[in-house]
Amino acid sequence: MTASITLNGSSHPIPHELPLESLLESLGLDGRPVVVELDGQAVFPRDYPHTVVRDGARLEIVTLAAGG
Repeated sequence: MTASITLNGSSHPIPHELPLESLLESLGLDGRPVVVELDGQAVFPRDYPHTVVRDGARLEIVTLAAGG
């Protein structure tokens, strides 16, 4: 069974529900510096493994880049 979330303003299919950590892995973002907001609330990296992304969630992910 699949579900749909809004990821950075676009519809994105996911399994019914999954840990945020697994979603980041599937997007190739595991281990990268990112800022995550789930349904309008910031999520700390320590909470990624037990934060569940469910059908209809609104997720914003911003990757951080250093530069000069």
